[in-house]
Parts: sequence; structure tokens; C-alpha cells
Amino acid sequence: MEKDLVLFVLFIAVLLLCSWLLGKYMTRVFNYEKTWGEKVFASLENVFYKIAKVDPREEMSWKEYCLNLLIFNALGMLSLFMLQLTQAFLPLNPEQLPNVETWHLAFNTAASFMTNTNWQAYSGEATLSYLTQMLGMTVQNFLSAATGAAVAVALIRGLVRKNAGQLGNFWADIIRCTTRVLLPICIVATFMLVSQGVIQNLDPYVDVQTVEGARQTIAMGPVASQEAIKELGTNGGRVF
Repeated sequence: MEKDLVLFVLFIAVLLLCSWLLGKYMTRVFNYEKTWGEKVFASLENVFYKIAKVDPREEMSWKEYCLNLLIFNALGMLSLFMLQLTQAFLPLNPEQLPNVETWHLAFNTAASFMTNTNWQAYSGEATLSYLTQMLGMTVQNFLSAATGAAVAVALIRGLVRKNAGQLGNFWADIIRCTTRVLLPICIVATFMLVSQGVIQNLDPYVDVQTVEGARQTIAMGPVASQEAIKELGTNGGRVF
């Protein structure tokens, strides 16, 4: 009992310390201040700003912020929906899985992953190709979590800046959250998972013979990378 109590107290202490450090770091991120690795992050972010043709220094009203958020997530949902319906014709599908069976299953999955609810009414290893898992599900795990963080920060700004009328820049918020918070943590977590035996590959499924003599297919896939953002972004999406 005493050991359990010590472990519990130690866990809480480590959790509070990490929360404090991460909170201070995220404050700098969402205040658009320089952080560690600024040159690397800024160079990467500028690529996305140029693609989106936005000025990250230009702040938005709540209407502009909301409109950009809705358009961005609607396009993300549409992309994931179409990806599921065309995966049979796309690369990174060693098991030659067909397109997702029905359009309403694809629509439900796309809407669910876009909103961070991640309701899976299918068997991942028997339904989705590696490309759909990585470009579709994993990307939405990142973007839905970043969107939630951006909305929370915009709400805080709205409460603090009662008369300013500006909530920051949606594109800067979601891109900085992804590149400076979610991605670095997930890279470290992925390596940790792989070091403990979690698979991370694009190999075809493996057929083995069990001790009883039966034939069993063992699914492969990019599991560690998706598991990392699944846990960090409180998503439910998984490869299996």
C-alpha cells in the first residue's frame, strides 16, 4: 500500500512538472514568440504559409477565424472521404484492399476523424490501405487535435482581449501547434514505441503457422507513428 501511494504521488509530481513546462512552452507558441529550433520550425512553417497564401502576422476577427476553421476542416473531411473511396487505385496498398465498401461508412469515418471523435465502424487492418492510414487517419489525428487547441486558444484570447476584436491567426495557430508541439512529441514517442517492439513498417501481411498447425495472417503497418498521435491527441483512431 505504501509503495502504491509513493508511486501515485511520484506520478502526480512528474505530471505537474511536465504540465508546467509544456504549458510555458505552449504559451510562447501561441503568443507567436520564438521557441527552440526556431530556424527549423520557421522554415517548415513558411512552406505551408506560402501554399495557403496567408500572412501569419495578420490577425483575424472571430468571423474570419471561424470561417477559415470551417473551410479548412471541410476540405480535410472531403479529402479523407475521397481517399477512402479511391484507395484501391492508389499506392501503398500491398494487400490490394478494395475501396471502403459504402459511401456512408466513408462519410461517417471522415466526419468522425475530422471532429476528433474517431468512431471506427470497421476493422482497420482489413479495410484501410497504408496510404489511407497515414495520409488520411494519422493526418486527421494531428489536425483535429491542433484545431481543438486553436479553438481553445482563440476562446482565451477572446476573453482576455475584450475590446480588441482580434483572435489571432487561425493558420498560424494550427500550423504552429502541429509543427512545434504535436510533431516533436510524437517523433520522440514513436521512437520510444518502436524501441519497445511496436511495429512501424510498410511490409505485406505475414502468413505464419501456429503451434496448433493452423494458418494465421499477422497484419503489419505504420502502427507506432499513428499510436503516438492517437494517445497525444486523445484520438481513438488506430491501425488495428
